[in-house]
Amino acid sequence: MEIAFVLILLLVAIVLFATEKLSVDIITLLLLIALTSTKIISPEEAFDGFSSDFIIILASIFVISAALEDTGVLDFLVNWLIRKVGNKPNSLLLFIMVIPGLVSAFMNNTTVTALFVTPIVGVAKKMQISSSKFLMPLAYASILGGTCTLIGTSTNVAVSGYMAKAGYEPFGFFEFSGIGIIIFVVGVVYMMTIGKRMLPQGQTQALTTKYNIKTYLTEVMIMPGSPLIGQVAFTSDLSKMGFRILNIIRAKDNFLPDYRTRIREKDVLLVEGEINDLMKVKETEGIEIVADVIVEEDLVGGDIRLAEILITGKSDIIKRTVRESDFLRRFGLVVLAISRQGETIRTKIGDVQLQLGDMLLVQGTADRLEFLKSNQHLAVLDEFKPILFKGRKGLLTLGFFVLAILVGSVGLLPLSISFMGAAVLAVLFKCISTDRAYQVIDWRLLVLIGGMTAFGMAMQNTGADKFLAEWIVRLLEPFGVIVILGGFILLTVFLTQPMSNAAAALVVLPVALQTAIQLDSNPRTFAIAIMLSASVSLVTPFEPSCILVYSPGKYKFSDFLKIGSGLTVILMAIILFLVPMFWPL
Repeated sequence: MEIAFVLILLLVAIVLFATEKLSVDIITLLLLIALTSTKIISPEEAFDGFSSDFIIILASIFVISAALEDTGVLDFLVNWLIRKVGNKPNSLLLFIMVIPGLVSAFMNNTTVTALFVTPIVGVAKKMQISSSKFLMPLAYASILGGTCTLIGTSTNVAVSGYMAKAGYEPFGFFEFSGIGIIIFVVGVVYMMTIGKRMLPQGQTQALTTKYNIKTYLTEVMIMPGSPLIGQVAFTSDLSKMGFRILNIIRAKDNFLPDYRTRIREKDVLLVEGEINDLMKVKETEGIEIVADVIVEEDLVGGDIRLAEILITGKSDIIKRTVRESDFLRRFGLVVLAISRQGETIRTKIGDVQLQLGDMLLVQGTADRLEFLKSNQHLAVLDEFKPILFKGRKGLLTLGFFVLAILVGSVGLLPLSISFMGAAVLAVLFKCISTDRAYQVIDWRLLVLIGGMTAFGMAMQNTGADKFLAEWIVRLLEPFGVIVILGGFILLTVFLTQPMSNAAAALVVLPVALQTAIQLDSNPRTFAIAIMLSASVSLVTPFEPSCILVYSPGKYKFSDFLKIGSGLTVILMAIILFLVPMFWPL
């Protein structure tokens, strides 16, 4: 009965992860509540995963990575290397795979991808080449680079932590670097040859054409005696009719309205609304339609500009609507349209819940856009302007990080202590503020990993792992251990589609370890194969790094399916062939 309950919970969790109706941390906590309420696990076992040293390692790496970013170290590296590449497309393609891949071996791959998107888009514009030729390779390289070291991805750290909890030796810092480098090199070669030929050729378009917003805009003039005169723009009768006032032309001035701007006689208002509702405007007393067709020049002029903004993983407006985030008041910009995974949203913008990887078409003054470039939450896809390199603090942060790697990898100190020490030193030397250090930690990821570790304990307590292992052995044992290992690799890759990589690995791992025991095989072989498999699923754009490049690269879902499928199959075959060679069964 308990086995059935745990397996049903697992199925429910997978469905909830896939639908994204709830955040991953809430789903995980609900699982823990269900498991402890039914006494399948004790409260101590439920929270045991949160007290593990791998949680400290992950939190410390988030802080160190943010310090490297804040002190300008990474931007300095990006800027210097881009200058070295020059106007050579093939050299640029190689650069944006090798360098981010190497960096992501020691940093979160989503962070690395976000750092490189803006400069690559800027360089592509200068070279008059579509950014679609570079952004997908960037995402793939940053993902595969994480397979090279223990701290390359949260999945690696989580699996190593689970192994320690289960009574096995945790992974060494560079234990799987050999096979990780092979996986990374194969990915680079694939994208430089086969993948490059399949990358889409995007076209440069005016922003209004790209977002197809022309037919949703019109200009109206406020006539003498109009009831709109004196009304606040954002609460006027036009707003109540469902229109947004984007711009006001008053005499020779062209400006954005704010929450205090009142409408005056002879104002020309640029309004946005449903095309079918434009007749309502024409029938409104006291206004006159000036133009039904709007070109990009109508949205700019004087100090007003259009720009594209990418929502990165650090943004605090994710899961909030444009209205809830108070976008206009906070950033001084008007959101005209949203591009999300190939779809353009132009209506009811205020009610749209923002997501990671959304690209916003915004209108605002030049100084507001310039100020936004220094914002940690949003990336302006314009000419790349690196954060000023803070020499002493930057070098100190880099030194602390390298020292932590050396001390931890040779065993002078536990990895958790060495990385926590580096993070604390970065704060003490003011390379990053204490408040920002707490802000940059992805608490949802830590909750997910800690909670799913407890779920693995529940599978052990109920015997669900043995039940599934016995079923798998009976079904596949006639085909041999390699086929069974291949089955786990395929299952892990499949589960990374609806779930995060770390969650998928932690779900499969208890069953795989028990299967290895029943087959009298090496559990470590199965664990490393599953860990690596969770990082090579490139078939769909659901991985956060891929989501970040989806809209800026103007990709379609089929582009990832077409290019990523072949590479994923090749990498799965490499894992199946090489892991038993490095760690004999």
